[in-house]
Amino acid sequence: MDFVIRSAHPTEYRTLGDLTAHAYLHDGLLDFGESDAYLTELRDVAKRAAAAHVLVAAVNDQVLGGVTFVPSPGPMADLAREGEAEIRMLAVAHEARGRGIGEALVRACVVRARATDGCHRLILSTQATMRAAHRVYERLGFVRTPHRDWNPLPELDDIKLLTYELELRHNI
Repeated sequence: MDFVIRSAHPTEYRTLGDLTAHAYLHDGLLDFGESDAYLTELRDVAKRAAAAHVLVAAVNDQVLGGVTFVPSPGPMADLAREGEAEIRMLAVAHEARGRGIGEALVRACVVRARATDGCHRLILSTQATMRAAHRVYERLGFVRTPHRDWNPLPELDDIKLLTYELELRHNI
């Protein structure tokens, strides 16, 4: 592994925000493209860092990817309930893919969840088209939880996020 996983530095927030927004746009994950309101959320790493843990994969000072680890229910959690942590906004720069960066970021979240007092489950939401990510989650022991699938924009009935969870008693 030629990269490290560590906490994001405030000086990297803009870079990570741009990387995340670009990854979501490039992969066609935003229903409204450049005008999608979610771009603002993806770019606002300072907001995430104020309420959660933002991790990056980096080589020296070059940010290659990032993820937000939400240790408990709160302002950055979409679905986490008491005793659950949540993974959000996982992104890897297009040119850095295929090096295990996404998996390493997810593994770092698993380690953090296991170290969080009272946390017994790690959850995440994903889009149906994110098949490579699904394979990573399943390889690490996450299982689909269709009963928790949800729509972040209820006014639009054609959007559905799939959910996965990892019971933390299992090892990966």
